[in-house]
Amino acid sequence: MSRIGKLPIEIPTGVEVKIDGQTITAKGPLGTETVTIRPEIKMEVKDNHIILTRKDDERRSRSLHGLSRTLVNNAVQGVKSGFTKKLEIVGVGYRAAMQGNTLNLALGYSHPVDIPSPEGIKISVDQNTKITITGANKQAVGDIAALIRSKRPPEVYKGKGIKYEGEHIRRKAGKTGKK
Repeated sequence: MSRIGKLPIEIPTGVEVKIDGQTITAKGPLGTETVTIRPEIKMEVKDNHIILTRKDDERRSRSLHGLSRTLVNNAVQGVKSGFTKKLEIVGVGYRAAMQGNTLNLALGYSHPVDIPSPEGIKISVDQNTKITITGANKQAVGDIAALIRSKRPPEVYKGKGIKYEGEHIRRKAGKTGKK
């Protein structure tokens, strides 16, 4: 039995869950999330908990059991409390600013880099070097954070670039001069 898949998902107060065939919809204070589960997995709501079980013991069903439970749990938690990713900009002259609904980055290129904020995702900038991304969909928050980081990933000699908060950059020694 999957250790993650067999855990029940508690439905927090303020969240409404509706199951329609293989589609589960969670509605909460931060919006609505819909997850479609493969037919190998059955879902049911019992005593304010969502329970996922597999229909058989095939290898594919076992591999989908924990994944399906995690996807449903992320949807339920996302509409209740949301997800957050934080990025830090390191480097002289590198900065970020919000212009309306667009993130404007100055990253040492000859042009500014503009990233529009997708629907359902909120981007905020603190102190010109700290970017906070919040939203109800965990995958969308992670995708936008990865897109922003990809515009100037941290380099290994000085550590300049955009990195996740708390990310450790392995540094390399520079060239040594001839004697």
